[in-house]
Amino acid sequence: MSDPGRSRDPADAELVELAVQGDARALEQLVIRHQGVVYRFVLGFLKDEDLAADVTQDTFLKVLDRLEGFRGESAFRTWLLAIARNEALGLIRSRGRRREESIDEAGGFEDGPFEDGREAPDARVLEADDVARIRVALDRLPEKQRLSVSLRLFDGLSFREVGEVIGSLEGAARVNYHYGIGRLREWLQ
Repeated sequence: MSDPGRSRDPADAELVELAVQGDARALEQLVIRHQGVVYRFVLGFLKDEDLAADVTQDTFLKVLDRLEGFRGESAFRTWLLAIARNEALGLIRSRGRRREESIDEAGGFEDGPFEDGREAPDARVLEADDVARIRVALDRLPEKQRLSVSLRLFDGLSFREVGEVIGSLEGAARVNYHYGIGRLREWLQ
């Protein structure tokens, strides 16, 4: 299922090389290309948008300092997400423990009438409810299962890349993904 050709994006490799040589535009393109993935990934750990934005920024600052040390043994994105993971875990350790979000705090479950008093929901309300249910269910998964599912489905990483990012082997990433998907299906039915 994974495509070996996409594990090393030649455009990223070229941008990294140019950035190492001091090309600010190349560095900016790398940030623009990957900041959304890093932010979503970190948000999955921290459950706080402001903290996730700060850790995303810290991640890119650390990448800037270490860019010359990137050897290209893995995809740039995989290396970047491993740094983001370490930054998020460092923040969690420094704060004592991860802030857990309850189902009630997650939102999306408020029932009530429409502005004109009608009770029948329209398609947007149903869709928002589905998204909220999926988000809550995903957050209930153990960390490695949640990360495996998120990185695979939302960010398109191969199982090898997922394993590198979460600090496990490819086979363990596959197992975490399949158990996670199974639990999600169970909870959402």
